[in-house]
Amino acid sequence: MKHPKVSDCVKVFDSLWPPALAESWDSVGLAVGDPDAEVRSILLALDPMDAVIAEAVVLEADLVFNHHPLMLKPVKSVNAATLKGGAVHTLISNGIAQFNAHTNADSARGGVSDVLIALLGITDALPLAPHTPDQETESGTLPTGIGRVGDLPRPTPVRDIARILAEKLPRTTTGVRIAGDPAATVTRVAVCGGAGDSLFDEVRASGAEVYITADLRHHPATEACDTANRGDGRPQLIDVSHWASETVWLDSAARELEAEFAERGFTVALQRSAINTDPWVERY
Repeated sequence: MKHPKVSDCVKVFDSLWPPALAESWDSVGLAVGDPDAEVRSILLALDPMDAVIAEAVVLEADLVFNHHPLMLKPVKSVNAATLKGGAVHTLISNGIAQFNAHTNADSARGGVSDVLIALLGITDALPLAPHTPDQETESGTLPTGIGRVGDLPRPTPVRDIARILAEKLPRTTTGVRIAGDPAATVTRVAVCGGAGDSLFDEVRASGAEVYITADLRHHPATEACDTANRGDGRPQLIDVSHWASETVWLDSAARELEAEFAERGFTVALQRSAINTDPWVERY
């Protein structure tokens, strides 16, 4: 068994979360790093924040694997005095590569939303917003796309679903919130890890009775409640922390990476970040 190069790691990442599955507006892939550098240790974290990069330096990681992009929007300078420039300088000066799989990891089978909906015992979920055939990869045998929708093993009150999520997701300051009727008994569930309030049309079309996502804003949430009141009572809403809804995927990602590196004859240490990058720390 030998250590992979950065370029070998990129091939592994892309095989599990094909970049072709990323949304058109997204930025995925290798942002920093020498493709020929050896990788002995990879640190997995949701966000490429300064604290995570500092952790990678202390742990002597050779590559940081993130879900969220380091540079989602174009930058005009990598001046070390700027936020993004400082991160790039710290990474390069310590010989650390940085890679991210974002909406491609949301869309791929076994990705972020699959892990989230599986917390409720749903393992046969389908994409909420399926990709068109030309967005699929050649190796894809199951439909891919953003979000997931599926049926619970048995009808369950919305408040019980929220309690399950509160138990199984990492505890956060903002917690788990319900909009609508907590006592409503539901079977069909839609989820979208991260911010998903752009998918209400898809949620209604799916027949979902409850929608679980993060970063729900006032107006989309109140309009969803009004729509439910005027129609068939769907969907009830459960709002969770953005960080919590996605960070649970990293354990699954680590298992997939471990298996894929071994299959290719590589040995590399995989470490989960100990940094909680949820921005909210107190409430009153």
